[in-house]
Amino acid sequence: MIFDRMWTHWRTVPWLAAILASAAALCACSSVPPCPATAPIAAHNYVIGPLDTINVTVWRNPDLSVATQVRPDGRISMPLVEDLPALGKTPSELAHDIQKALEKYVREPIVSVGVNGFQGPYTEQIRVIGEAAKPQVIPYRQNMSLLDVMIQVGGLTDYADGNGAILARGAQDGKQCRVRLKDLLKRGDISADVQVMPGDVIIIPQSLL
Repeated sequence: MIFDRMWTHWRTVPWLAAILASAAALCACSSVPPCPATAPIAAHNYVIGPLDTINVTVWRNPDLSVATQVRPDGRISMPLVEDLPALGKTPSELAHDIQKALEKYVREPIVSVGVNGFQGPYTEQIRVIGEAAKPQVIPYRQNMSLLDVMIQVGGLTDYADGNGAILARGAQDGKQCRVRLKDLLKRGDISADVQVMPGDVIIIPQSLL
């Protein structure tokens, strides 16, 4: 079910739909350049995504302090505040919005927001598909590398063409580069490790041998 929902979202992204439709051809294409070891990433501030769990603390108002989940529509509800947009905001921005909403009912409210069960918005997630042991969607973390991602998905299957894998940069309109997953995971070649970016998609083909 989760991959049905993932595909429903992915097919709405033109560059990603094209890559998925021709993944086999891409992996056989030697013209795709290798990925650079470093990626142009600015300081990363976590932004809230659908299904994140939000802990709201209102100082001296325990009845208003709650844990709530961001709905699929990107909004949250809590005592005295309904349908407040949370998607795409940092925790501090959401805390400010809650504070403003509570000012109608509470004198000088002081609000803090924490996040548990990180998911992040789709544009911040790393997607791994194909011959990974556990293909999945992973929330991006600051300074995350390809090795971090592959450890989380359990490595490669026995049928993977690890050195034929493609990384598509979501933040760069699907720009493609090659990654050497077999060298990295099977041979311990750390030079094959590269930085990943929010929105990256890693496509691991099946070996033809």
